[in-house]
Amino acid sequence: MALDPNTIAALAAHLEDAELQRREVTKITDDHPDMDWADAYAIQDAIRLRKQARGTRITGLKMGLTSVAKMRQMGVTEPIHGFITDYGAVADGGEIAIDELIHPKIEAEIAFVLKRPLAGPGVHIGDVLAATDIIVPAVEVIDSRYKDFKFDLKSVIADNTSSARYVVGGRARSVAGIDLKHLGVVLEKNGRILTTSAGASVLGHPAASVAMLANMLGAKGREVPADTLILTGGVTEAFLVERGDHINVRYEHLGSVSMHFV
Repeated sequence: MALDPNTIAALAAHLEDAELQRREVTKITDDHPDMDWADAYAIQDAIRLRKQARGTRITGLKMGLTSVAKMRQMGVTEPIHGFITDYGAVADGGEIAIDELIHPKIEAEIAFVLKRPLAGPGVHIGDVLAATDIIVPAVEVIDSRYKDFKFDLKSVIADNTSSARYVVGGRARSVAGIDLKHLGVVLEKNGRILTTSAGASVLGHPAASVAMLANMLGAKGREVPADTLILTGGVTEAFLVERGDHINVRYEHLGSVSMHFV
């Protein structure tokens, strides 16, 4: 690590205040070009501890940059991970206040809930499927605190991978009998289809995202706990939303998820 504990604490406060106060900031590597990956996750962990100290409940984990093409574009060899919170949860069909966010974007995801914990190294897709309790359709609302959504990977990791809101809906299903790799997804905004995709857009198979998360956490002596909601990363690209937009995402076998931005 290149940053001292006081700097990590100060940057955590800086980024969390930006989130809570809906205030744009410049990417933190501008002022700290020597910060490394361990520093970035240490800042994210410090943000999590700040929230928990105020009574916020951590409701799940999330993966980002789970498209192989996007990883290649950004010059990284593995996705990034963060966490989601109780105040970020929105009911299916619910309203999301634009005034509480900076420049929100939405992306469709396939979420997992495990019936037993997983910890790397060596976790693979078969392990994940065997450990899965249910899968559910989800939409994540990402909202980077960085001005104009401009950041590098270390800065976005520190900013908890742009986590903001999420909606879970549709039908909870066992993975048995479902071809997750080819599971179709249709994303609609205001009644118009924006894009279609399939589960294979996430690392070739969405369970591969959970396996990678377990292996990344295992390298730090941590695990993916049982009963934790895991957002596996965007099946679709991220789309900007504005006040008045209605989003509906339809999933093969899993029903649909919707929300309204007000």
